[in-house]
Amino acid sequence: MAEQLATFLVDLFQNKIPEELIIFVISLFPILELRGGMIAASILGLELIPSFIICYIGNMIPVPFILLFIRKIFQFLRDKPFFGKVIQKLEIRSMRKSDTVKKYGKWGLLAFVAIPLPGTGGWTGALIAALLDMRIKTSTFVIAVGVFIAGVIMSVISYGIPALISMF
Repeated sequence: MAEQLATFLVDLFQNKIPEELIIFVISLFPILELRGGMIAASILGLELIPSFIICYIGNMIPVPFILLFIRKIFQFLRDKPFFGKVIQKLEIRSMRKSDTVKKYGKWGLLAFVAIPLPGTGGWTGALIAALLDMRIKTSTFVIAVGVFIAGVIMSVISYGIPALISMF
């Protein structure tokens, strides 16, 4: 799914905005995040290391804001007709995925964010950490490490092992 969405967005924006901006914006989106950004970078034929950095930054920008403000935003919107049901679904879906985080704490959060599967990543990890009332400083660091690991994995998937070896 991430590959299809990334391809769609590349086709939509290619030759309209700079390619680096395309992968940055894709990395900002929930669902796609760094995974989609790295796939798009590979499709666009961009260099690995600059793409990795751009996608990493794009994926990490929303994380502190989610950790700091999402509970207050949810609380404010909860009693609004349309938003109440959406928030309830988001909370239920996130808490369903939180078993590993509940059981293993920061190590569970790291594993959750680091494994680039649909429904995992910085956005959902930050939402789970906020809903579980985990420390913001610790959560931000753990999510940052998890996004980095996911980026390495996606670099191998998108660019191949030789490109990853040349990275180090």
